[in-house]
Amino acid sequence: MKHASNDVNEAVAGELRLMDPRVRASRSLAGELLDPEFVEVGASGRRWTREEMLAALPDMACGSEEGPRYRPSDITGAVLAPGVVHLTYETSLDGRRARRSSLWRDRSDGTGWRMYYHQATPVPQ
Repeated sequence: MKHASNDVNEAVAGELRLMDPRVRASRSLAGELLDPEFVEVGASGRRWTREEMLAALPDMACGSEEGPRYRPSDITGAVLAPGVVHLTYETSLDGRRARRSSLWRDRSDGTGWRMYYHQATPVPQ
């Protein structure tokens, strides 16, 4: 039986990889971390599908080595059910903060932990 803290650590590692400009710039690397049923509700309120997100990631914030990078803080995780982890944390980018929530699931097909759902909510100034 897997230990719950290992599951949280796997989800946190995936979350941090998705903030890496090299991963954001690569459709294949980002695709390894997004679940086939992935959905995001961004800080703008826009709903994103997996395909829309994979197409847009290279041009979004933190999509290049030279640009700004997200600074995550206070990442916490909880195992909601076997193979399902909920992460919450805050990011800062160019003076803008957002509270974030992600659901990660360990797929039974052997592809490992993938982000199933993500939501970002802007923090007022």
